[in-house]
Amino acid sequence: MTGPESEGSQVRRAVCPGSFDPITNGHLDIIARASRLYDEVYVAVMINKSKKGLFGIEERIELIRQVTAEYANVRVEAFHGLLVDFCKQREIPAIVKGLRAVSDFDYELQMAQMNNGLTGVETLFVPTNPTYSFLSSSLVKEVAAWGGDVSHLVPAEVLEALNKRLAKG
Repeated sequence: MTGPESEGSQVRRAVCPGSFDPITNGHLDIIARASRLYDEVYVAVMINKSKKGLFGIEERIELIRQVTAEYANVRVEAFHGLLVDFCKQREIPAIVKGLRAVSDFDYELQMAQMNNGLTGVETLFVPTNPTYSFLSSSLVKEVAAWGGDVSHLVPAEVLEALNKRLAKG
């Protein structure tokens, strides 16, 4: 056997979780960076049945698959429930999260400590590219809904889907 699994080494896996409604260039930057650090990167798309998103779960998964197609080691899956269970089922020891500001850190640190306490899964914080430090899916949706130009904030495939969805009302 050759490659990452030869000579007793293990495949290095990580997960980038989120709702991705829709995926932004900020999300894509974190996924791309994680894909350079890990052998396999799972993009875990959160299912929250109590929250009505702009895009359905299958639409989000398809958009993410399209915009991450250049990364052969990225897999996209939906998840419902605890992220640590998703990690345990796939033998993923690390969660990669982007941090935009100190306010993100306060919340994410609590989550990281809880996840580590539950199952030993580690969380790695990656500082967001300053270009995307203000960016969120919610902000993209709001600006786009009011007719603002978000073409520099989302991949072209997402912009097209966003424009179609918003045109339908």
